[in-house]
Amino acid sequence: MADYHTLSNFIWQIADLLRGPYRAPQYERVMLPMTVLRRFDCVLAPTKAKVLAEFDKRKAKYKGQESVLDPVLNNVARQRFHNHSRLTFEALKADPDNINQHLVDYIKGFSENVRVIFERFEFEKEIEKMHEANILYLVIAKFCDVDLHPKAVDNIQMGLLFEDLIRRFNEAANETAGDYFTPRDVIRLLVDILFDPDDELLTKPGAIRKLLDPTCGTGGMLSEAQNHLREHNAKAKLWVFGQDYNPRAYAMAASDLLMKDGEDSDIRFGDTLTNDQYPDDRFNYFLANPPFGVDWKRQHDKVKAEHEEQGFNGRFGPGLPRVNDGALLFLLHMVSKFEGDDPAAKKFGSRLAIVFNGSPLFTGGAGSGESEIRRWLIEKQDYVEAIIALPEQMFFNTGIGTYVWVLTNRKAPERQGKIQLIDARERWQPIRRSLGDKRRYLSEADIFAIVREYGRFAETKTNKIFDTATFGYYRVPIERPLRLLYQMSVERKSNFLDAYPALLDDVQAIDKKLGREPRPNWNEFDELMSDLLKQRGSKWKKPQLKTFRDVFTERRAEAAPVIAAQRRPSGDPEAAVWGWFLDKAARCEHRYEPDSQLRDFENVRLVTAPRHEEADAPNVAEVIRYFQTEVKPHIDDICWADGESKRRAYEINFNRYFYTYTPPRPLAEIDADIKRMEEEIVRLLREVTA
Repeated sequence: MADYHTLSNFIWQIADLLRGPYRAPQYERVMLPMTVLRRFDCVLAPTKAKVLAEFDKRKAKYKGQESVLDPVLNNVARQRFHNHSRLTFEALKADPDNINQHLVDYIKGFSENVRVIFERFEFEKEIEKMHEANILYLVIAKFCDVDLHPKAVDNIQMGLLFEDLIRRFNEAANETAGDYFTPRDVIRLLVDILFDPDDELLTKPGAIRKLLDPTCGTGGMLSEAQNHLREHNAKAKLWVFGQDYNPRAYAMAASDLLMKDGEDSDIRFGDTLTNDQYPDDRFNYFLANPPFGVDWKRQHDKVKAEHEEQGFNGRFGPGLPRVNDGALLFLLHMVSKFEGDDPAAKKFGSRLAIVFNGSPLFTGGAGSGESEIRRWLIEKQDYVEAIIALPEQMFFNTGIGTYVWVLTNRKAPERQGKIQLIDARERWQPIRRSLGDKRRYLSEADIFAIVREYGRFAETKTNKIFDTATFGYYRVPIERPLRLLYQMSVERKSNFLDAYPALLDDVQAIDKKLGREPRPNWNEFDELMSDLLKQRGSKWKKPQLKTFRDVFTERRAEAAPVIAAQRRPSGDPEAAVWGWFLDKAARCEHRYEPDSQLRDFENVRLVTAPRHEEADAPNVAEVIRYFQTEVKPHIDDICWADGESKRRAYEINFNRYFYTYTPPRPLAEIDADIKRMEEEIVRLLREVTA
């Protein structure tokens, strides 16, 4: 049986024929579809005559509706596809002058599932381009020398061959490869982490599981997951499913799947966020590397409508991130497809591994969409199991730091209520030749070390375990009262009457009756003005009253605080913390109007991550303690915490937990270096002026 490396090298050499009409990054537009065609031609050869006979017998009845025959002819071909054209690769060489037309006719003879793939490849354009450059015949003739018959190359080897070609061509086109190609070393890490707790389960004969990649690109993650399972348990089955909106990436992934004969697996085309191709399916495993920092403006209206109309019955109930980065939307999409954890009902729960940049860890303040999503994942569901910081310069199209998130709805008992952080930023090896922005890779030893740290679940210098509450906090507004001084003046009167001239008589009465002396207590003046207007039978609207206060008052620290509301004494010893202040003389509690210009915020760390509001009491008590000890003693004014506006939030600042302080060098050592440099500068100047 042929070695796939040898075949890959041979096909890679054929690509030299394209030099001239094509640049090296464009070779894959021809070589990958041609490899697919040659494989299909070889696979269908043994049953070709039977398929043609059956087609001839039925074509008159179904003329113009040949796709209706697909199931019948696929069955005759004993494959998931067929070709009812009388042409073959060898036959194409018989008419060099018209080989372009014959090749198009040959492709049209395939079943619909294959024709769709070649439409996504947009291969007819390449056929015409090669024909015009007089290289189409040469390319087909060379591919006729490649034996891809199943007896020479089985499905497993063929899958590896196609994956190797995809990798080579994408690395050759590294300026765009990152759009839909994840480096193999990163995929190996994700797959090993994903399956690590399930090694025992996946070694049982007959195990069947389902895996989804909603941003599958060329299908590398799906292939690597199947290869991993094959290495551990050849008798287990992993059905893989994918979706991608890039036509060429979809075509490659779908071709790869057809060549592997994965009859229960599927790759579908479409935008995952707006056109979910698996709306009712549930999966055991998820892998994804969604685009970094890509906006979702185009999908915004549909995604927002699903969020508002379906809530938690849809995919995006927890919240929506900023429109300039949709990475967390893909995570919510996958989590919505988690399977329940009930072995008795043959439901084995779900595990997920996804690659993010740093943004989803901490972007968005309390109450924002990102924070609410993190809160729901960490606090409400306890899904986040581990986060792994990868080295920089690991991907083809970006050198930034990246992180692997691991989520599951079946945490082991010791992991419940915990999140594991692994710092793998220094585990890397240099590559010999840069591939775009990729200058580093994970060796087998690096991957093994990271997976071992994950599996051991024990504290080390680069592996730390935290309660989920560690990453949560309350964002608490700290308010101070609005203090207003009232004073009537000609200029202010003119400004107000410009807006409301009809109130001239009332304003004149206020001026005459209440005078122009400064009044540092707005509460008293407001009451006097209300009585005066009532006596005059005037009823001002709220906008008029607001404008009057804005025009005729100014903030003054010595003025009395403006009262916004009052109530009977509550007897609550903590009432003042939340802004209700006891007035013994008036036998009531006042609530002051806050001054937005003096508003501040404090982040109060959570004591516990409450799964429901009733369990939030310890955190509220911590807010009270923090306010009384860390805030109130440092403010020389009335102040309070706005309990109604406080928001629980979550963020994960990796550097905070792995930062190692490096003390500065001694001053004497720095001075010595400066002196040496000065002496060197003087020496060089002497050489120039000598």
